[in-house]
Amino acid sequence: MNIAYLILILAATIFGGMIPMIFKRISPGLPIYLLAFTGAFLFGVTIMHLLPEVYHELGHSAGIYIVIGFFLQVFLQQLSHGMEHGHTHLPAADGHHHHIAVTPLLVGLSIHAFMEGIPLGFHYEDKSALPSLMLGVMAHKIPESLTLITVMVHAGQSRARLWRILVIFSLVTPFSALLAGWLGDKSEAVTHSLIYIVALVIGAFLHISTTIFYESGTRHHELSGRKVLAIAIGLGMAFVTLIFE
Repeated sequence: MNIAYLILILAATIFGGMIPMIFKRISPGLPIYLLAFTGAFLFGVTIMHLLPEVYHELGHSAGIYIVIGFFLQVFLQQLSHGMEHGHTHLPAADGHHHHIAVTPLLVGLSIHAFMEGIPLGFHYEDKSALPSLMLGVMAHKIPESLTLITVMVHAGQSRARLWRILVIFSLVTPFSALLAGWLGDKSEAVTHSLIYIVALVIGAFLHISTTIFYESGTRHHELSGRKVLAIAIGLGMAFVTLIFE
């Protein structure tokens, strides 16, 4: 387990959450294109690094767990309101605020963040998988925490509560990575079972990234030229991670 990776993920999460606390007005395009870029990057890393690993370990049964993970994410977004792929539920044009159930929202996002960390504690045969996944998760954390804190700001949360939410949320993924790595080192059975969880997380990543491509943040779910460019850059950077091999 590389502690530096976890520190970078922690820093990226806090950085993303600080943006809406520092800047009162944020360009509507920023989270859209940032999500498109990071979603494409995470998608590419998942396909090129994680998917071959789980199929090598689990064979054809890997597909079963990937599909389960995909629909597990469908369930989780009922709690998180799809915030991990850009649904913000900000005030409507008439100035009325949408009612936000803060507790289910934080529970859904925290479960998602915990799942994100588990693959970071797995020992991959492909030595490029872990640094590539770390970069993908780190990039995704910036718009994820930005969106979370933006919604909390518009929900009228105090600044002290915003910081508590941000710090606790920032710690979830590094904690789950450390826990998975520690348990894996202690028990061979845990190490073997982690690959099944990695397959579940792959399904969740595929759901999130493809939803970002075709839905999040755009009117009528269209793919604008700028969004296509952000996706292309993200995929290009995912291809660059192959140099780690």
